[in-house]
Amino acid sequence: MKHVVTHIFRLPFLGCLLITIFCIPFSSCQKDSFITSQNAQLSTSTDSLKYDTVFTSVGSITQSFKINNLNNQKLLLSTVKLMAGSASAFKININGTPADEASNIEIEANDSVYVFVTVHINPSITNLPFIVRDSIMIMYNGNSHFVQLEAYGQNANFLRNKVIKGNINWSSSLPYVVLGSVRIDSAATLTIEPGCKIYSHADAPFIVDGTLIINGTKEKNVIFNGDRLDADYKSLPASWPGIYFRELSKNNLLTYANIKNAFQAAVVEKPSVNSNPKLILHQCIIDNAYDAGLLCVNSSVDADNSLFTNCGTNVSLTYGGIYNLTYCTVASYSTNYTLHKKPVLVVTDYASLNGGILSASLNAVFRNCIFWGDNNIVDNEVAIDKKGSGSFSVLFDHCLYKAREDPLNCTITEAIKNQDPLFDNVDATKQLFDFHTNNSVAPGINKGIGGTDFAKDLDDGNRSVGVPDIGCYEKQ
Repeated sequence: MKHVVTHIFRLPFLGCLLITIFCIPFSSCQKDSFITSQNAQLSTSTDSLKYDTVFTSVGSITQSFKINNLNNQKLLLSTVKLMAGSASAFKININGTPADEASNIEIEANDSVYVFVTVHINPSITNLPFIVRDSIMIMYNGNSHFVQLEAYGQNANFLRNKVIKGNINWSSSLPYVVLGSVRIDSAATLTIEPGCKIYSHADAPFIVDGTLIINGTKEKNVIFNGDRLDADYKSLPASWPGIYFRELSKNNLLTYANIKNAFQAAVVEKPSVNSNPKLILHQCIIDNAYDAGLLCVNSSVDADNSLFTNCGTNVSLTYGGIYNLTYCTVASYSTNYTLHKKPVLVVTDYASLNGGILSASLNAVFRNCIFWGDNNIVDNEVAIDKKGSGSFSVLFDHCLYKAREDPLNCTITEAIKNQDPLFDNVDATKQLFDFHTNNSVAPGINKGIGGTDFAKDLDDGNRSVGVPDIGCYEKQ
């Protein structure tokens, strides 16, 4: 009886032993075979490589990343490719082999391969972009995975998520390239000298919580633009966010600033924290902003001898505030990028919030200004709307404007209505826009009102000793 029982217990043991013996080679075969499923798992140690060195001479820097096979079987990479190929400023080395493209790369189960990436740039070549970009494509089992590459190009001051503190001066010796954002701290003042150029990336706003002083001149404007200067992008609206003057910002003075191709060129929020306007624009140009050129929300702005052109809405003053525009030309024409379909000037004492209406008092004076746009597209280039019960004062004094109906809720003195201002050269089909009015029969010549404090026009030319012209330019 004992012998029989012993024999019975040995049978399961032998069975398990046989199963174990057969499983060992089967598992080994699985690891040696390739996974072919489109659900195969792959990762890279990073999704982007950024070369943040400020180059002062010929630069060559190497970084690396890993391609990880997260599967229990081998993975075959059909292609690892530098997208710009031999023309790229970047060069790659895949597991020790330099090549712009490699095929049929095997990665063992739960293993990885290294990709080394070198960038070689001569930053003194001025036709380089400020930011040089490329990408590496990894193809496997019908899937694609990309690693983005970014390096600094020509010499510049590169600022990534920069907070400015204290009293800082920017000179024109090198341009400034903004990545991420620049923010002027609430206790700081940034002074920008003549001829300085600031280029912002597509997601990089210029934020002012403190004070911005721009000391441009007629010969040396201070330029704000997007950082894509190649032919397809250099005139593209919304190529960067814009300049934002926020609640605590104060005493901002911009002289000969040229702000172009933004989404919202200049946004001014909240009332001034002192008796000065929050923002003064003196002899400035705002051009080709996608949404708005000057957008004010319950704030205070003075602008003189300034030009606002070809924006979604050139000047939008909402939710009340205090505004004075003198000797300004505000004009829009359809371009290759935008259709002029909104009034060039919008003024309201309210804003909508969560289905309700908020209102605030409004005081706006427009003197010696032109408000004009495309014929047969926008009937009323000046839109004034009142919904609040507070004080509301809007004055148009010696202005030229286009309107089918006169704007309501305002006072108009000595207006020139629906007479073409006869700008020197406006040809939208050829994208030519010259807003001077040197034609002796232009309706705004010698039709302004004197007695203002502004003796120079946008060209820094003298205003007439007698009766001045309407608009930002004085006929010389």
